[in-house]
Amino acid sequence: MTAERSLEDRYGANNYDPLPVVLVRGEGVFVWDSLGRRYLDMMSAYSAVSHGHCNPRLVRVLTDQAQKLAVVSRAFYTDQLGPFLSLACELTRMDRALPMNTGTEAVETALKAARKWACVHKGVPDGQSEIIACQGNFHGRSIAIVGLSSEPQYRRGFGPYPPGLKIIPYGDADALAQAVTVRTAAFLVEPIQGEGGIVLPPEGYLARCAEICRERNILFLVDEVQTGLGRTGRFLACDYEGVKPDGLILGKALGGGLLPVSLFLAREQLMHVFGPGDHGSTFGGNPLAAAVGLEALKIIVEEGLAERSAELGREFLDALRSIRSPLIRSVRGRGLFIGIEIQSERVTGRMVCERLLDAGILSKETHKTVIRLAPPLIIRADQLRDAVDRIHRVFDALDQGVRKAS
Repeated sequence: MTAERSLEDRYGANNYDPLPVVLVRGEGVFVWDSLGRRYLDMMSAYSAVSHGHCNPRLVRVLTDQAQKLAVVSRAFYTDQLGPFLSLACELTRMDRALPMNTGTEAVETALKAARKWACVHKGVPDGQSEIIACQGNFHGRSIAIVGLSSEPQYRRGFGPYPPGLKIIPYGDADALAQAVTVRTAAFLVEPIQGEGGIVLPPEGYLARCAEICRERNILFLVDEVQTGLGRTGRFLACDYEGVKPDGLILGKALGGGLLPVSLFLAREQLMHVFGPGDHGSTFGGNPLAAAVGLEALKIIVEEGLAERSAELGREFLDALRSIRSPLIRSVRGRGLFIGIEIQSERVTGRMVCERLLDAGILSKETHKTVIRLAPPLIIRADQLRDAVDRIHRVFDALDQGVRKAS
């Protein structure tokens, strides 16, 4: 074990189980470890590094702004926040945006806004509003959000949880209709469940859910922290069904792989539930984050990263589906947001990721059975073909190992 790993294991909380590699440098789609070995990054820090590692445009903006003004709090106006929020609203077709830092904070902001909206505009008594989410969701790690989770490990030992939290099956619009009551404030959903295993709902699901929300006068909140900003081949994943949410949550790639930057965007009436002092963050919307976020949005548009993800994603998905292995149950995804589900009693997702690491590819399993593949959106077609070749060789070797052990 290296000295770096030993120190992290000794002094860090034991809430992660990293793969056995120490990364020290990144550039574009590649990262290097402490021994000088290069890896193709097929994970992008859970979609946070969509622009590639150390993107020159973003590093330049970060450096320039850091030398001018970094943090002053929202007690004052700055010259960076307005342009950032304006472009974000233009690209998402939302009315207003509230900046935070992490995806979890943005989701919490959405939940607070929804509850107050229900109180102010729907007449739900204070303290009695309900939020509906889906089984298999991942919206963050705060107490309230964990209360909406169906994953036992995320919940165990962290209660009690706030009241008014409901969970329904994912992909079942009828279940949403049945769960709504006069106290329901909002329905919170991911267009594709990332941490849940790259799970796509049935076609038309989002559109039907949006329709139910309109009919029943509840808010339609879409969490695009992982799926948004071009990751699935459209600027927003909900664009595939032409739905416009009442509230939208963005994060991860918004910080360009350099800073934590997130946004809660909403239509006018919903965002207006907040008055001065109702909600805030010392670092949310700071000039440094706003400058990087603005440039991150510009790059996605100017370099056609969503279109790139759509085109390369189709080729990548087809190539991965051509791999014939008894270990693979299915390959699914949209754009450059793909999961390979494993079916084996002898081979786990962790084992596959360790073999991929040996082959020079970085990935990480989710729920022990799904290998997540989400490279930076700047990746080239030849680099994806190289990745497919390596993945194929890994599965061939695993197949041979299983046959020999049988």
